[in-house]
Amino acid sequence: MNFPVPNLYAVAPEIFLLSAVLAILVIDLFVSDGRRHLSYWLTQAALAGAFFITLATSEYKAVHSFSNMVVDDQLSDLLKLCCYAAVSLVLFYSRSYLSDRGMFRGEFFVLALFGVLGMMFMISANNLLILYLGLEVMSLSMYAMIALRRDSRPAVEAAMKYFVLGALASGLLLYGMSMIYGATGTLDLNKIAWALFTRQANAMVLVFGLVFLVSGIAFKLGAVPYHMWVPDVYQGSPTAVTLFIGTAPKIAAFAFVIRLLVFGLQPVVGEWHMMLVILAVLSMVIGNLTAIAQTNLKRMLAYSTIANMGFMLLGVLAGNPQGYSSALFYTVAYVLATLASFGMILLLSRQGFEAENLEDLKGLNDRSPWYAFLMLLVMFSLAGIPPTVGFYAKLQVISAVVDIGYIWLAVVAVLASLIGAFYYLRVVKLMYFDAAADHAPIVARGDSRVLLSLNGLALLGLGILPGGLMYVCTRALELSF
Repeated sequence: MNFPVPNLYAVAPEIFLLSAVLAILVIDLFVSDGRRHLSYWLTQAALAGAFFITLATSEYKAVHSFSNMVVDDQLSDLLKLCCYAAVSLVLFYSRSYLSDRGMFRGEFFVLALFGVLGMMFMISANNLLILYLGLEVMSLSMYAMIALRRDSRPAVEAAMKYFVLGALASGLLLYGMSMIYGATGTLDLNKIAWALFTRQANAMVLVFGLVFLVSGIAFKLGAVPYHMWVPDVYQGSPTAVTLFIGTAPKIAAFAFVIRLLVFGLQPVVGEWHMMLVILAVLSMVIGNLTAIAQTNLKRMLAYSTIANMGFMLLGVLAGNPQGYSSALFYTVAYVLATLASFGMILLLSRQGFEAENLEDLKGLNDRSPWYAFLMLLVMFSLAGIPPTVGFYAKLQVISAVVDIGYIWLAVVAVLASLIGAFYYLRVVKLMYFDAAADHAPIVARGDSRVLLSLNGLALLGLGILPGGLMYVCTRALELSF
């Protein structure tokens, strides 16, 4: 029996990264605690290698492999590059934090790379089975990362909550996928789209499957009413792990939404469109309203994440290329702001002290005007205040829903942004107008200072000149359809 030889170039970055993970896992066994920096730099080298291999194997036309189960297109290349960059920055920002808390170990780096591997398969999946496997590899890695600090009761509790609720969401998702398979007779996303377009699918089973699928997606995004895990996990996890959870997985979650709803279920956009409208409205309103009452900075940013995922869904529910490209732009802009916000929290933390309350930011301008300015840019971007990139990102997704005639939804989004501006500007007020509660010097590694500064300035630069990034997002989607 002859089997077709798969095109390995389509999965070359995945093969390289898996090989690197296994090598680091073995090398770390022979590295003493005093030389653990070797595992760290090997991890950074693995991400850099995957970055360059992804660029080297990139092609304008989509390349399918493994019986059409995996696709290598411009969208997957762009999202993978964003994931590598985000995780690399997470590791740079977290280096001192991990060292001070005994977490600067090979297990953390290996789990982070396995998480990236799961994200890569989610991004390149063209089959329901690969989508689910990629999601589970990523999720299991994050469960273990949260609980890695075993002597921390909040971390173990957060890991348990996330694991139990994540298992429930995975069950919903898998049940929905089984219904889609039952309705269309295939797991291939392209064939699912064709079956729906030619009306060969069982309509009743399809609708039930969509409900379970959208519910599972909403959980992974942290959208209301499936958001209950987000604040507890963000607050309970070590800040370095919270930074990881809040950045690269959001890019993979966006890819999951696009692959499943757009590439596979676009012919029935009318069926899932209203579901996303409800999720977006609830997330924007409840996320922003609840964030006002928070005094814990990480918990406040968790509710901010919920609200921001609602804004991202505005672009997706538009159901057209303009909406999808605006949603992609919004996701990238949000990840940049999240990297800088939690990077600043890590910077202010030190051995024996977690800078995770709003009071810890009081008088930051007196302690360091430059870091206060960077945090101001972060808050302005998250609030959608010009000239930061967050303003343009919000403008794009709101314009997308206006173009399809949903004026009321645009009004709700604007009002939700005004509500959110309150708690973001409250942080600015604490930094600039309140007396400092902590006068300890801010100590950080040189690489972290430089990268955090560039990260913050990127929020301003991309807000003033957003055209380049918007073109890249639009072009990547155009070449992938």
